[in-house]
Amino acid sequence: MARIDSFLKLGLAQGCSDVHLAVGVPPMLRMNGDLLPIKFRALSDTELESYINEILTKNQQDRLLAGHDLDFSHVGEEGGRFRVNVFRKATGYGAVFRHIPTEVPKLAQLNVPPVLTEFCEYHQGMVLVTGSTGTGKSTTLAAMVDHLNETRSLNIISLEDPIEFVHPSKKSQVIQRELGTHITSFADGVRAAMREDPDVILVGELRDAETISMAMMAAETGHLVLGTLHTTGAVKTIDRIIDALPGDLREQTKAFLAMSLKAVVTQVLVKTPDGRGRRAIVEILVNNRAISKLITTDQTHQIPSQLQTGRDQGMQLLDSALLAAINAKEIDPDDAYRFANDKRKFQRYVTNTDLVPLIDIGGNEKLLNE
Repeated sequence: MARIDSFLKLGLAQGCSDVHLAVGVPPMLRMNGDLLPIKFRALSDTELESYINEILTKNQQDRLLAGHDLDFSHVGEEGGRFRVNVFRKATGYGAVFRHIPTEVPKLAQLNVPPVLTEFCEYHQGMVLVTGSTGTGKSTTLAAMVDHLNETRSLNIISLEDPIEFVHPSKKSQVIQRELGTHITSFADGVRAAMREDPDVILVGELRDAETISMAMMAAETGHLVLGTLHTTGAVKTIDRIIDALPGDLREQTKAFLAMSLKAVVTQVLVKTPDGRGRRAIVEILVNNRAISKLITTDQTHQIPSQLQTGRDQGMQLLDSALLAAINAKEIDPDDAYRFANDKRKFQRYVTNTDLVPLIDIGGNEKLLNE
């Protein structure tokens, strides 16, 4: 057994989401959003390097020595599956192991709004799940793919970096391809997928202009494209896509978004009141005629008002979803305050007064601990 598996086994037993290994500190576990050290000595550079090299192939070792970060999957001795990122820094190696559950979660288990199931019924266009790192985007997409896999007869091609949840083919055929193993880039993967008779293409991350352009082409040519972006709201997602492509394609990109963008789901993970878990809270945009017009006329700043009035279509603002969850006692109000956009609406719910800013006569915020 690789020695690193002992730390992974401990992490699984504690129910953590991530195991962090770095030189100069003991191994740490991400527990319900907080990073906590385990009772172990601080790791030396040679010790951690030997741990990591035990699970790397010769090619991976060469790439790491050449200055490249590594992203790959690792199955521990106890059967736990992890998404791994290994990197070099000033003091030596570092690694983060994200636990991937064996069972693909159902949308109902994630407590997300039912409208996400409706997104799986689209036959073409683009659906984006966005949020910062560690907010569960991959889990939500995996649940959507599983729903498609169980309910429709499709050819689903998933491009990932690396492969996380493993999807056995059920009613659909699911083909999972990994960046660096099966494809050289997401853009090349999308280009190849369009020649493989796909119904659904999942793009692990729309990380550059070429990938975004290829994903747009796939959505325009009759495929359902699912993808992720590291953006923190529906408006920021639309603006990011427009800004990512060259200026001479701006009008073409806005026309695509107006016609082929079906929905944007932005999520955060907020602690439950007992602090023992986290719940996904989402902002949802469902594209309609009004939003399409705002996109084409450069008035995306007015989209939030459409999310407020579009509840009958399944739309909701993040702040509205947070307030509803606080009132239902489903999330910790102090943690919710951190994610809120208009924090003044949440001040009366906060129990830790150190979080709440003072409002001076001019209406400006000033933190209490400044």
